[in-house]
Amino acid sequence: MPRIRPEFTKSPYFVDEPGNWHLKSGAPKGLQIELDNYLASLETLEEPGTLNGVQIQYPFDH
Repeated sequence: MPRIRPEFTKSPYFVDEPGNWHLKSGAPKGLQIELDNYLASLETLEEPGTLNGVQIQYPFDH
């Protein structure tokens, strides 16, 4: 299943450094808010109904 690319990643202000996503100076405030919200959402460990979560519940213990 393809992932949807967030809109802020298409901006010329976006800097895609591995482990250091950020915006260049002068980026619009709304773009900064969008990036901050996206990065904060990655820290949500247990969000019901997600496919790309970091914790996977197995039907049995290993």
